[in-house]
Amino acid sequence: MKETISVAMPPCFHRWCDRFNNVFKTKAQKIGFRDYIGGLLGESERKNLSQIANNTLGLSYHKLRHFLVRANWSPDAVNERRLQLMWECRQTKPSRSFALIIDDSGHRKSAPPAPRFPRRKDGARSGSLTAGVGRQYIGEIGKTDNGVVVVTTHLDDGVKSLPLDIALYQKADSLPLGKKDPEFVKKPDLAMSLVDQCL
Repeated sequence: MKETISVAMPPCFHRWCDRFNNVFKTKAQKIGFRDYIGGLLGESERKNLSQIANNTLGLSYHKLRHFLVRANWSPDAVNERRLQLMWECRQTKPSRSFALIIDDSGHRKSAPPAPRFPRRKDGARSGSLTAGVGRQYIGEIGKTDNGVVVVTTHLDDGVKSLPLDIALYQKADSLPLGKKDPEFVKKPDLAMSLVDQCL
């Protein structure tokens, strides 16, 4: 059942999205942003592009994927604008004294079932090559399993905790050159780069 349509979202959703208009260059990008955020806020159990597109009226998977993968906009600029808005709002602005929390968080990614995801020409199952996925400790289930790990920073003032930034941890064996790969960065180094970004 289709559950979401952009024009059916409450006026406060559109007013909030309008505050990001200067980050995007085209009307299509502004619409793509609304469609994606609306899909993330929807009631779908899974928040992948296919599910969001299936549950949203007037939205195709290809249109949504183009916005996220091919369109020329900056995720860093969107996040900077989000932080600016957070700082301007009385309800979300942290008090004068706060702590910077650094955390790593693992999220399980189940291996795709064989019938839905046939093997590709290179032998991998389609859907199994998501960046950073590998056998590693996943905190939410308390054991080693297939999944992704991210390092995050939050501000906490004793009343509220506000998310700042996020960085994907690429496990060495998920990269072509292992620990010698230029994209391999240890979690503490990722954390320090997020602290520098925060400062």
